[in-house]
Amino acid sequence: MHIVIVGGLDRAEAQLERMAQQAGHSFELHTGHMGGRGSTNLESAIERAHLVIVVTDLNSHGAVQVARKTAARLGRSLLIVRKCSTARFGQVLGALARPDGNLEASAAWG
Repeated sequence: MHIVIVGGLDRAEAQLERMAQQAGHSFELHTGHMGGRGSTNLESAIERAHLVIVVTDLNSHGAVQVARKTAARLGRSLLIVRKCSTARFGQVLGALARPDGNLEASAAWG
C-alpha cells in the first residue's frame, strides 16, 4: 500500500518512511505547502496513494480542502488527524496490519 501524509514535519520523513517500509508499505510526504507547484504536486501524490493521511494542525485550510476533495474524487481512503507523530503513525500501521485493516474501528485518531 502506498501511504501519503499531507502535512507534518519533514524532519521526521526518514523515520516515517522506515516505519512504512518495515510494515511492507511505501511512503510519501507532502508538506502541505501550496505555493508554486504545491497544489499540482499534492494532487499527483494523492493519485499515487492508497491511503491519504491529512494532518490538520500543520496544514493550511487550502491544503486540507485540496487533499479532501482530491481523495474523494479519486476514491482514495482518507484519514484526517490533528497531529501525526511517529507513535500515531505506528498505530495506523498496526491497524492496517490487522485482518480487517479497518482504520475507522481503531482508536480515536483525532
